[in-house]
Amino acid sequence: MHELSIATNIIEFAEEFARDHQVTKINRIEIEVGRLSGIVIDSLEFALELAVKDTVMEYTEVVITEIPGNAKCDKCGTIFEIQNWASVCPECQSAAFEIIGGKEMQIRSIFIDS
Repeated sequence: MHELSIATNIIEFAEEFARDHQVTKINRIEIEVGRLSGIVIDSLEFALELAVKDTVMEYTEVVITEIPGNAKCDKCGTIFEIQNWASVCPECQSAAFEIIGGKEMQIRSIFIDS
């Protein structure tokens, strides 16, 4: 379950952020997870719930947003949304495409009391 290591990395980042801003609590953290990233959002949420005990994120509202997968067709140049790796271009039916979005995972925002 690599989601646990991802959750641990998120918490480590949040703790470093809290130290840098001299706060002891983070109110809200917003995370974006690409549909094609291989991260199971439910598993990440579960891992975060387990891992936040006694950290600056123990009472943090965690908001995870799924980012759609996007591709650009190598044959006709059409940009289209894909649900999985077994997609084809809706215009020319080619299976040759470049993924241009949806593989990422990033912390979008952190909210603290000033």
